[in-house]
Amino acid sequence: MDLNKSIRMAVESGKVLVGTRESKRSIVNGKGKVVILSNNCPKDTQRDIEYYTSLAKIPLIRFKGTSLELGEVCGFPYPVSVMVVLEEGDSDILKFVEGE
Repeated sequence: MDLNKSIRMAVESGKVLVGTRESKRSIVNGKGKVVILSNNCPKDTQRDIEYYTSLAKIPLIRFKGTSLELGEVCGFPYPVSVMVVLEEGDSDILKFVEGE
């Protein structure tokens, strides 16, 4: 299992949200199957996301790379600190939650 491939497949075949504001809104509304945080996500954002995911009981995956690397894995030309997977599509991203 490769997390990078799973993230890329979720972006290509599923439905994801990227960005702090959109992600927080989605989590607070209880939408999302899993949240992914980059390792250099700002501390205050990280704290908020951790709090909201625990309240909404949405699993959290910590991406080991930077926001630039996460953006690259997603195929975006910009950094991605936070992303929410709404629909996993053909991806096996949920297996990484079970493995944690």
